[in-house]
Amino acid sequence: MRFVVTGTDTGIGKTVFSAALVAALGGAYWKPIQAGLDEETDSQTVGRLGRLPAERILPEAYRLRTPASPHLAARLDQVTIEPERLTPPVTDVPLVIEGAGGLLVPLTDSQVFADVFARWRIPVILCARTGLGTINHTLLSLEALRSRSIPILGLAFIGEEQAETQRIIAAMGQVRALGRLPLLDPLTPKRLQQAFRDHFTLSSFQEKTA
Repeated sequence: MRFVVTGTDTGIGKTVFSAALVAALGGAYWKPIQAGLDEETDSQTVGRLGRLPAERILPEAYRLRTPASPHLAARLDQVTIEPERLTPPVTDVPLVIEGAGGLLVPLTDSQVFADVFARWRIPVILCARTGLGTINHTLLSLEALRSRSIPILGLAFIGEEQAETQRIIAAMGQVRALGRLPLLDPLTPKRLQQAFRDHFTLSSFQEKTA
């Protein structure tokens, strides 16, 4: 069982969702490209919030110092990202892979993350805000996935309940809403795992893709 977690934008909560999902699945986590090393990395956040043992946080393929688009961070670090060499690790537990930013974030001057996802053909979970502007961003992201024939498992909404927004996105996007992760304050491993149990059903992650 393998999933790609991506989002409609950066900073929407897909790392927190990834932590909840990987903990619920008893799985492993892989962030192919980490851009920004001065603060807690996404892998460290997932390990902390998911209470994962170190061996289930798999090393990034690229660790870039600058918190920027991977293509720019790599240029500043004088590193060449080779997207064709990004290959998901083999694991004996479910694997959760988290992208960086949105689907069309550039890795190089000619390839975006969605191009890598298209090669992998691993089901994608699209994280989307529930706030203003999310309808447009989410429907555009779904079009980007479908234009590359990337399998879509469903949507994970993040934020406060916005029933009509969530309904119209699922209806117009012809995609399943897997659930909604509320904003948590304080955000602790225990509260995160309880929120995931309250708002998602694990069996939903074993159903067919759209």
